[in-house]
Amino acid sequence: MTLNLQSTTTLHNGVKMPWFGLGVFKVQEGEEVKNSVKWALEHGYKHIDTAAAYKNEQGVGEAIKESGIPREELFVTSKLWNGNQGYDETIAAFETTLQQLGMDYLDLYLIHWPVPEQNKYKESWKAMEKLYHDGKIRAIGVSNFKEHHLDDLLQEADVVPMVNQVEYHPHLTQKSLHDYCKKHQIQLEAWSPLKQGEILSEPVLKEIAERHGKSPAQVILRWDLQNEVVTIPKSVKQHRIHENADVFDFELSQQEVDQLNQLNKDERVGPDPDEMNIT
Repeated sequence: MTLNLQSTTTLHNGVKMPWFGLGVFKVQEGEEVKNSVKWALEHGYKHIDTAAAYKNEQGVGEAIKESGIPREELFVTSKLWNGNQGYDETIAAFETTLQQLGMDYLDLYLIHWPVPEQNKYKESWKAMEKLYHDGKIRAIGVSNFKEHHLDDLLQEADVVPMVNQVEYHPHLTQKSLHDYCKKHQIQLEAWSPLKQGEILSEPVLKEIAERHGKSPAQVILRWDLQNEVVTIPKSVKQHRIHENADVFDFELSQQEVDQLNQLNKDERVGPDPDEMNIT
């Protein structure tokens, strides 16, 4: 799998999505998020992932505008927050997101969580299908959906989600969900690929990292890519943003990939999607 920072996967509707990007979860609005995005774009990143819930869409949009990079060369994702689910609410929330970003379209829009207790994600999906057919979003998808949520959605969906962004790292490989997504041509994408740093002390990870002259974080990000999972590590430090992207000059052996796969504990650092509530 020969890749570089601009390499893309082709979603089932033909849209090309970069395998690697910058996530901005918990990055403060203003200078912090603007700097993070600016440093990423200057380094060659083409993919930025934000969300209404992160409250930093404005800064993301400003950094992109100030970069001078043509909008069509970038891939920008945002997400619909839980309290804004429902048909009309989704349309309104999407328009707010566009205004915040200062853009007239999104490359990818995701339902952030299924929130089963309110059971509105199918209404939201209908609204997203309309926005997609109207040309305001190039691809639509979901985030944190388990197989049963997807099964439920697909019973009524006219458009199969192009992406499912979920917590994914060697302690939570979600193999069954990954297989399900492959079967339905839904691209899996990893959030919290480094498990907020909790996984970096695994002895086998350190061993593999030393063998390749890389950091444990770089090994995990490479493992994501070799498992055909889009990955969006977050950082607010320029050297770390550069370091995270330095994963295209080495390759893990199949044995090393298998060793990391075997670290799975079905252990989450974020909420269980079946229990995530409106707030």
